[in-house]
Amino acid sequence: MVDYDVLVVGGTGVDTIVRVDALVVPGGDSVGVPPIRDYVGHSGNGVALGFHALGLRTKFVDFIGDDPQGRLILDRYAAVGLDFSHLPAPNGTPRSVNLVDGRGRRFSFYDGRHPADLRLPPEFYLPFLEGCGHVHISRAYHPGTVFDDAERLGRSVSTDLHSWDGRDPWAHPYAFRSDLVFMSAATVGDRCEEVMRHILDGGRAAVVVATGGADGCRMLARADGVVRAFPAVTPERPVVDSNGAGDAFSTAFTRSWLAGAEPEECVLAGSVSGAYACGSPGTHEEMIDAATLDAACARLRHARPEAPRERPVPVTPE
Repeated sequence: MVDYDVLVVGGTGVDTIVRVDALVVPGGDSVGVPPIRDYVGHSGNGVALGFHALGLRTKFVDFIGDDPQGRLILDRYAAVGLDFSHLPAPNGTPRSVNLVDGRGRRFSFYDGRHPADLRLPPEFYLPFLEGCGHVHISRAYHPGTVFDDAERLGRSVSTDLHSWDGRDPWAHPYAFRSDLVFMSAATVGDRCEEVMRHILDGGRAAVVVATGGADGCRMLARADGVVRAFPAVTPERPVVDSNGAGDAFSTAFTRSWLAGAEPEECVLAGSVSGAYACGSPGTHEEMIDAATLDAACARLRHARPEAPRERPVPVTPE
């Protein structure tokens, strides 16, 4: 019996967002800025809230601290009705300080703070894993035996390697043991296609997606082995904050992928969701729902020039 469509493992925290004119340090020793606010954030949080808003039965498990940030998280999840279970984080709740410029671009100072040996105990997560259809595993701390149990139970797995440089072996369990892998094109630069193929060749991934914000995304599917590039869609509302756009992309893409949609349709859904996320301040304060997403995708299909279309990617010699 499946109790949840999706289980999200790890990855909540609190973002302190500072709005600045530009992502540079100005002269002098201080500068006035708009009000500084704390938001519930980080990648696992964005994925869990995104799935929940899209109507998937979502369970979220993680460590959080007994501190003001932990209480902020619990209050947010209670307010939106997200099913969340947690264990005490020995070093407190993770935090980030994110600078956001006038164009909505951001730079994050990430304080993960979890100890290197932190593991979710199987007796805590297994009942939820056994009762889910799909699991998303965040790169928040060592995965422990979660991948082993997901494979044993036959659960499909997704992950997001948003800060991976393509070399750090710490990310290998995530890169090579997930069916659906999201990564950031920005952190690997001109090695993007090479890293995507490395993930496909070294693991079990059916699809690898490298997101590039306003530059669109690239997708590599095992079915055809071809890297395809898609432009971003034009946001339907002004861009104010790009925090959380990648998580919004991955949740909408995964929703379509789980429903058996064609890869191009998954990209369209992800692109619309990511663009929508840029239209509200904060990290994951306003999540797109299924009706809004489906309507926006329908508008883009009707206006074909604006829809994400595959464009050729030069073939790199082996």
